[in-house]
Parts: sequence; structure tokens; C-alpha cells
Amino acid sequence: MAKVVAVNISERKGTFKHPIPVAHTSVDHGIEGDAHAGNWHRQISLLAKESVDKMTALGVPDLTPGKFAENITTEGIELYTLAVGTKLRLGDCLAEVTQIGKECHQHCQIYKQVGMCIMPTEGIFVKVLEPGDIHPGDEISIV
Repeated sequence: MAKVVAVNISERKGTFKHPIPVAHTSVDHGIEGDAHAGNWHRQISLLAKESVDKMTALGVPDLTPGKFAENITTEGIELYTLAVGTKLRLGDCLAEVTQIGKECHQHCQIYKQVGMCIMPTEGIFVKVLEPGDIHPGDEISIV
């Protein structure tokens, strides 16, 4: 079963995200209180725990949820293999995959430490189609 491991936000861009107990989502916005929310195609970012584990295996210590600036840390789903347009149910929220990976304009601390980062290739972005709450432990399903 695919599930939400952690829900993370940051109040400012360019900083690590920190876990919160629940994300309240809105259509045309994303997660309330997150600096990256807004009416655009990258409202919520997702990264799999399995991808984070690859970086841990390369020697990056202390990779807690949100260190890659992901809003939703997942487990049990290979996110980067999903097609753009795939619809996901994340807790009560219905979202649509809008982008796989991203170009990094300014390398993060992790990239500077080990010379690579997993988010540009294995992170995905979604937009909210139906609002709802997302909690750690919620099931993720492809609709």
C-alpha cells in the first residue's frame, strides 16, 4: 500500500520544510501556509522515502522529511514513473500530476555536500483538483 509518510511546509522559499500534523489543501492554491502554494502547476511537491534512502546510502546524514523541500514524503509508490495527468488521491485531497522532476537553479545544501540531488529527477509536482486534508499515514491511490 502506498502511503503518506510525512506532510511538510515552509513559511519561506529557499528553506527546508518542517513536518506538520495535517495539510489543509485548496483548489488553485495547494497547501495552506506553504510558501510554494499558489495558482500555478507546482502547488504541491512529492518525493518518495525510497528516493531519500538513495541519498542516505550515498552518505548524506540526517535526511528527515522536508529536507528536499518536498511537501509530501511518500512510501510504496514510484512517483517518478507516473505520467503527467495521473490523478492521485492523497487522504481526502484529489490531485493531478503536472510535472516530473525540476530544474534546480540554485543547488541545495545536499547537492553541495555530495554533488547530486534526487529531487530534480525523482520528485513530482501536483495541482489540487478537489480540496481536502492530508495526514501522515493516509493512503495514496491512483484514481
